[in-house]
Amino acid sequence: MPARVSESFVLRTYPFREADLVVSFFTRDLGKLRGIARRARRPKSAFGSGLERLSQVRMAYFQKENAELASLSGCELIESQFALQSDYASSMALDYFTEVTEQLLPPHEPNDRFFRLLAAALAYLRAAGDADRSARMWTAVTYVSIWAVRLAGVWPEFRVSRESVEIAEEMFTTPIGELTPREWTKATASDLRRLLVRTMEQHAERKFMTVPLLEAL
Repeated sequence: MPARVSESFVLRTYPFREADLVVSFFTRDLGKLRGIARRARRPKSAFGSGLERLSQVRMAYFQKENAELASLSGCELIESQFALQSDYASSMALDYFTEVTEQLLPPHEPNDRFFRLLAAALAYLRAAGDADRSARMWTAVTYVSIWAVRLAGVWPEFRVSRESVEIAEEMFTTPIGELTPREWTKATASDLRRLLVRTMEQHAERKFMTVPLLEAL
């Protein structure tokens, strides 16, 4: 039996040796961790399709004291983001969410509010139809950015348009699925997103690789 099972979001995987993967994952109870998934690259592995980017899973693992990497024994898929990955714009949003999570959150520190933020934003994206997919993507990117900065405790001086101020004020107090309907485009709250990204990059002391790809959409 595994020593622990944690509800988690898979962030990234990296090939390791012939058949293994190093997995970066964000757990609800222990925060951000890394582990080795043995034989995960082989057919019929214990991980199945559960190690895809931002899959929500129950991760089974054993963490030795003072060990840098946990030993992963398997995972149970709760929610796949496969449909989002097949849409290029939504896929870029997933990459952005992953980078924000990896760069802003310190390892081994639980952050239930950030976990719930990710879950809500992903559910909001999955509910999109063809007609509102782009609008929901920009809404979710803005919402995650606002709350990521707020939860990091690095809120900047607010010098943005009145519309962006109104959007931010509503997002502070309203679940993403209950926001006032608005004609969202790439231009909507773009000054706010630039401010938030700049703040996160300064806090992380590095440029975010996904931002230029998002802005090129």
